[in-house]
Amino acid sequence: MSSATIQDPPRTRRVRGGSAARGPRGSHTPVGAAPLERSRRRMFWAFTAPAVIVYGVLFLLPVGYAAWTSFYKWDGISDKKWKGLGNYQTLWQDPIFRQSLGNTLKTLVIGGLITFVISFGLMLILREMNRRLFARAVLFFPCLVNAMVFGIAAGVLFSPDGPVNQALKWLGWSRPPQWLATEHLPTMILGTLVWTATGYYTAILMAAVDQIPEYLYEAAELDGANAFQRFRHVTLPMCWDVISVCAVLWTVSSVKIFELILMYGGSSGSQPPTDSWNTAMYVYEEAFPQASTPQLGLATAAALVSLFLVVVFTVVLRRILRRDPIEY
Repeated sequence: MSSATIQDPPRTRRVRGGSAARGPRGSHTPVGAAPLERSRRRMFWAFTAPAVIVYGVLFLLPVGYAAWTSFYKWDGISDKKWKGLGNYQTLWQDPIFRQSLGNTLKTLVIGGLITFVISFGLMLILREMNRRLFARAVLFFPCLVNAMVFGIAAGVLFSPDGPVNQALKWLGWSRPPQWLATEHLPTMILGTLVWTATGYYTAILMAAVDQIPEYLYEAAELDGANAFQRFRHVTLPMCWDVISVCAVLWTVSSVKIFELILMYGGSSGSQPPTDSWNTAMYVYEEAFPQASTPQLGLATAAALVSLFLVVVFTVVLRRILRRDPIEY
């Protein structure tokens, strides 16, 4: 009798409900995996859809409508007239808009550098203080005050005969500066913005530093690292993600400054001088002029330029500040 190789039949596994899952070991697909995946997908969209709908209604639709309006000449009442890229060409040729855009960039870059340098310095000082919770609350207080209040207070304090100039005259300064004059307004606005924002970012940085394990500083000190080296090699890397978020927050907030310019420059009830305008103020003056026809198409075009500026700076900052996560 010749020998023959008898092959075993395919393995048959009985499952609940009487069904069988056949196939060689390793190629079996768990029964119920596909329904579970579909259930997870439905759950994902069930939780995500409301946020997507709200985001689309409150952001995407207004931006789309603004982009459509920017191609028209429109005063908000009469019929729209197609202008194409004419509004953007007008912005490019308008010296007031170019100056407003320059003021926005100065606030974004110079104001950001000053704010973060001061915030880091205060954070390092507060870290060594015993009563840093009280000091942090004092620094954070200006963030709680509305910008309109600062504008009204500035009109009183820094007026030609205000308390500040009176104090300078008492100290012997015969001709104190005109703080609210046109040439000083950009500096006054930037200084106030830095003052109000410093406490906010100091509090955020302090919260990040408080999460750093103390043994990392102790190990660096045992290795002979001085204060600057501990800041550079321990504090900065461990706070890098928070710094990136703060940079994005500053980018958004610095572009949309409006109340300070309106109150500082128009403290006497007049229109703020154009030397102090930024893009947000330009949009307001074009959309709601005091003595001319509104130009909503031009205003929305300027607003879209500001939005594009924010997006570009945000993407650039995120790429520059991208670092690998640190685990400890």
